[in-house]
Amino acid sequence: MLKGVLFDMDGVLLDSEELTSIAAVQYFAGKGYKVKPEDFIPFYGTGEENYFGGVAKKHGIPFDVHTEKNKVYDLFAEMAKDKLKPLPGVPEFIEKVKKMNLKTAVATSASRYKLKINLNLIGLSESSFDTVVTGEDISKNKPNPEIFITAAANIGLKPLECLVVEDAPGGVEAAKSAGCKCLALMTSFSEKELGKADWTAKDLSTYPKEIFDLF
Repeated sequence: MLKGVLFDMDGVLLDSEELTSIAAVQYFAGKGYKVKPEDFIPFYGTGEENYFGGVAKKHGIPFDVHTEKNKVYDLFAEMAKDKLKPLPGVPEFIEKVKKMNLKTAVATSASRYKLKINLNLIGLSESSFDTVVTGEDISKNKPNPEIFITAAANIGLKPLECLVVEDAPGGVEAAKSAGCKCLALMTSFSEKELGKADWTAKDLSTYPKEIFDLF
């Protein structure tokens, strides 16, 4: 039986990817380089070194992810004020999980700085979950399964006792490699691209009801 739910953040709890990419476009423009928001799509869910670094490398932009990423996130935070809300079904799904006394975690490739900004924007905090694991807490990012193995361990569960809610192919691959069941939301990618997941849904307002038969 499943005993816990491990949530990815972007594309699952909220959709900040577009505004994050727009903030990065603006930041790179300030350095004299022109990039497009769609340049970031291949790097969704793969960690900041890939997300920012991959685009910077593609366009030959000098960018130190460790010293500059928070500057991009500060731009994002200003842009996102009063604009971002939880994705459909998120508050209700979390409430249902908590009423069932299931363990919960956020497992995101983003930094803790970005995580705090994002959760605050939708009225949540780290304390809303039993544990939080970020890209700064692991050595290998998705599609490596380390983040989900770590999150499960932090809440005292085995990966096979956890449901992962993801939105990116790399995250689905990581979840399945860890041994978790996976619900993939089609907020960022198509059903075909998320084909390795156990279930797919438009968002958390339309999840397959049979999932909760496993808890």
